[in-house]
Amino acid sequence: MSERIKVLITVKTYPTPSQKHFETVCTAGVREDGSFVRLYPIPYRYHDQMEQFEKYQWIEVDVIPSDSDPRPESYKPLMGSLQVISKPLSTKDYWAQRKAIVLKQAKQTMCELNETHVSECSLGIIKAIDVSNFKVLPGDKDWVGKAKAATMQIPLEGKLKELEKIPYKFKYKYRCESPKCKGHEQLITDWEVGQLYRRMRDKYGEQEAIEKVKYKFFNEICGTSKDTYFYVGRVNVHWTWIILGCFYPKCEPIRQLSLF
Repeated sequence: MSERIKVLITVKTYPTPSQKHFETVCTAGVREDGSFVRLYPIPYRYHDQMEQFEKYQWIEVDVIPSDSDPRPESYKPLMGSLQVISKPLSTKDYWAQRKAIVLKQAKQTMCELNETHVSECSLGIIKAIDVSNFKVLPGDKDWVGKAKAATMQIPLEGKLKELEKIPYKFKYKYRCESPKCKGHEQLITDWEVGQLYRRMRDKYGEQEAIEKVKYKFFNEICGTSKDTYFYVGRVNVHWTWIILGCFYPKCEPIRQLSLF
């Protein structure tokens, strides 16, 4: 039995090839009560234009619980039912509209999430208090194995959309708010990382593109002027945690109480 749910989209990862769905994007968001939802599979680039959405837009979609994914937040969207119902929420007043939903539930630390079982939790948002590095590491230059085979499929409508493999892996090194935290190093798979690399490479060349990606995701997103959080999720293989995206409003000024 399907149900219709309302979700604020907060996460879109870089697409990956799929033999069954041509390609998929890991998409996640929060309900009005702040609880997390994963929508999979979504072949985003193959959607009708009316079904394409941006981060921080509210959507409504019919879903059924996933029968192949044990992660509790996972739902299978019934394509054709998706409707975008808002513009992206404002970033005014230090992202007040976004914070009201995204930070509605109590936060956990990454150390706490590492202690949970996959049946309990597979999505979260954590505060990054000491981001010490953003690494750009060499990766495969082309899709391999099943992913490579998936890129050679021809959709029924005969319009195969080329999906470029980003030849790098991107990692954050940081500490969470746990007093006992010894540090975490995790991949980030945010769509925006790959897209920024491609735009900068086409404009400036490969090496400068890498430096611009580093500057954006380390100096800007994790700079001292930002109140930085990471959206994290478990991969449906080995159940390891990765970073799915960033939430980075400007720090609010400290309000001092008047003595008079």
